[in-house]
Amino acid sequence: MSQANYIGRRKTSTARLYIEPGKGEFLVNKKKLDDYFSSQARINIALLPLEVTELQGQYDVKVTVRGGGTTGQAGSIQLALARALDDINEDLHAILKKNGLLTRDDRMVERKKYGQPKARKKFQFSKR
Repeated sequence: MSQANYIGRRKTSTARLYIEPGKGEFLVNKKKLDDYFSSQARINIALLPLEVTELQGQYDVKVTVRGGGTTGQAGSIQLALARALDDINEDLHAILKKNGLLTRDDRMVERKKYGQPKARKKFQFSKR
């Protein structure tokens, strides 16, 4: 199997993922996953498709991720990994779908409106 390219997006971050059978090495922007994400919660988010399908340690994964913050990047890696596993093995589709891992999270930051300090916050009203 040749290295395939899978893309996942979340908020403003984009992850490009390459996967091949291997010993379970996981690199994000040429760093180990544990070194790239300081928070264990972000690592768990990124690895969720492998845990759900019980395929930890069976694939070597290389990810290039750009834009956004750590939460968005972890989410984009999760989607790219889920798409990759779905493409590799059709039998995993039902498991990934049931856990909501194949659906792109389309929530974005709401834009700031003029006449207001933030998107929904209003300037303080003064009666007098």
